[in-house]
Parts: sequence; C-alpha cells; structure tokens
Amino acid sequence: GERVDEVIQVVLDATDQGLEVTLDVVGEDITTPEQSHAARDAYLELIDRLKDLGLGTKAEMSVKLSMFGQALEGGHELALGNVRPVVEAAAAIGTTVTLDAEDHTTLDSMLAIHEELRKDFPQTGCVIQAYLFRTEDDARRLAANGSRVRIVKGAYKEPASVAYQEKSEIDKAYVRIVKILMAGVGYPMIGSHDPRLIAVSQELARRAGRKLDEYEFQMLYGIRSEEHFRLAAEGHRMRVYTAYGTDWYGYFMRRLAEKPANLLFFARSVLTKS
Repeated sequence: GERVDEVIQVVLDATDQGLEVTLDVVGEDITTPEQSHAARDAYLELIDRLKDLGLGTKAEMSVKLSMFGQALEGGHELALGNVRPVVEAAAAIGTTVTLDAEDHTTLDSMLAIHEELRKDFPQTGCVIQAYLFRTEDDARRLAANGSRVRIVKGAYKEPASVAYQEKSEIDKAYVRIVKILMAGVGYPMIGSHDPRLIAVSQELARRAGRKLDEYEFQMLYGIRSEEHFRLAAEGHRMRVYTAYGTDWYGYFMRRLAEKPANLLFFARSVLTKS
C-alpha cells in the first residue's frame, strides 16, 4: 500500500502468525537532494510509528541507497548522511537496517557505507547477489567480520562480463555462497523462494552446526505464503519483505517481471485466501 497505516497492519498480521518483517519504503526515482531527504524522513516516520506501537523488535528496515541520493553528484556522502540517522533511529527502538544491493556499479559504494555504519551499529546488514562473479569474495570478507548478510540470486539485468547468465550457474554460485556464510561468524539471511535452495540451505546450516536462531529465511510478502508458515512452524526465523510507498505497485510488478515464476506463486496465494 501507499500509507504507513497499511504497512503497520501488515506488520501486525505477520507477527501475529509467527513471522518477522522487513520494510522497504519505495518511491519514484530520486533526482534531487531534497527528494533524498524526503525518503530519509519517510523511514524516520515509519520508525516513529513502530516505536509508538511497541513493534520495534518485530520489523527491520530494508533501504536502497539510490533512494537516499547515491546516484546524484556527491552521492556517496549524501547517501551516507541520509542513511545514518535512519540506522540510528532503528537501533534506538531495538531493530536493524539492511542495505539492499542494486546494480553492480553501485556495490563498492554500498559495501563501503555498510562498513562505515557497522563501526557504530554492528548489526547493520547488507545484501549480496549470487549471480555476480565478485560475490564469493565479498561473502568471504563479510562472513569473516561477523556481518548480517542477505543472499539473493540477483534481479538486475547485468552483462556477461560481470554476472552468470544461466540459471544453473547462478544456483551453483548461490549454494557456494550460502556454504561460505554458514561457515563464517556472521548471520546469514537466505533470500529465496526456490524450494531446492531452501532445502540445501537448511542442510548447510545443519552441517555448520548452526542453531535455528543463527540464520533466517526471507521471502516476499504474499509469495509462497504456505512456505512462510511451514518454515516458521519448524522453528525457523521467517521474515517477509514488504514494500510500501508511492511506487509500491510499480515495485511489486518489477519483482514479478524479474522472476515470472513468482506470478504463479502469487496467484496461488490469492486463490488460497479467496
């Protein structure tokens, strides 16, 4: 939805059913510093609402640094200046922020901002994408320094010079990266709707001797809902990713376009609820 009230209701519904939540405020493309400040303020408003309702520990934030002006002139410093008060406000109510991955040209900046934020807020997380050739090296460094890391397959259109193009190669890379994360001292967050990758991740966690609260699964809200509840019932931490804001519909349709199989999952969940 577009309003804070709508996403607060999602948090209440999900947590009542044993799920956790990560919230992403999505809007139009940022073209001015003023728009990036407005994006920051939207997150601060959301955090205030969560605080007022005592939901601070139930929902974390996901942020795209492009929303905070990363692509503008002086964007690295602008994005860091915008995201820091959001991370600080989140920490004050007992929750965390995860920095989303975008296209490969933004990754060095995102990872540098992540490293800077962790000096004061060590629970700040980041996202890495399995289809990029560089990601195994990134995963080794992040696993060694104790980071919270969400691993996803990757959804942006990337050239063959930097990314695997075949699904089978991406899946193999995903498994290698999960193995690295599970063997490290950080906190892996498995972002996938793929039943095989979920099963493999469970087995890799078991082999690494991880307890159920030492990693988690993440999926889009409303996609494969029955799997959310199955994993939660088994004692896993299961977090649903919820986008809201002025461009929530465009965001949702882009996610479906990037992974057409999600449309089938979504249709099934709608039919199950109706």
